Amino acid sequence: MSSTTEQTAAPAATGQGSHHYVLTLDIPGRLSGSWFGTFTPSPTATRQDVLVHLLAQIRTDNPEFARANVAFFSLESNRL
Repeated sequence: MSSTTEQTAAPAATGQGSHHYVLTLDIPGRLSGSWFGTFTPSPTATRQDVLVHLLAQIRTDNPEFARANVAFFSLESNRL
């Protein structure tokens, strides 16, 4: 007797992006901040592309982080 297991890809939850990110910026001894959320990159985007996009968005919204260092960055599929 044999059994077959089949897996199917579930779509991202409604209203959420295909990937989940966490990004922490730091100005040593002065300021730090963390952001998280979901994002759906273009099919040809790389992790670097996503990081650059998120940094630009965060730095536009929070100019005090314009010269901050990236202390942590994680980008993973938004599904379990």
